Amino acid sequence: MSKATSTSARRVLRVLKILKGHSLRGLSNGDVAKALGESPVNVTRALQALAEEGMVTQLDTGRWAHSVALLQIAQAHANEMAGAQDRIMELNRRILTGSQN
Repeated sequence: MSKATSTSARRVLRVLKILKGHSLRGLSNGDVAKALGESPVNVTRALQALAEEGMVTQLDTGRWAHSVALLQIAQAHANEMAGAQDRIMELNRRILTGSQN
């Protein structure tokens, strides 16, 4: 991977991180650029790439937020972890009660 590609990839990931906690109101391109210390042009490119992949959406206000598709990925992870926690708790319960099953 070239240095330019690596830099672009990191920028895209940093944009995703900056949008955390702004799913309802979003952030403007300028807000993202300022938070990252990047030029608005570079942020626009990153947001466009993320939008093309369905990871961000531009709200009616023109601000940017994580897309429903990205939030579904996060929810799927949370569901998987909740299921794992349920299995761990059940195993612990069986251990504590001395169950042989």
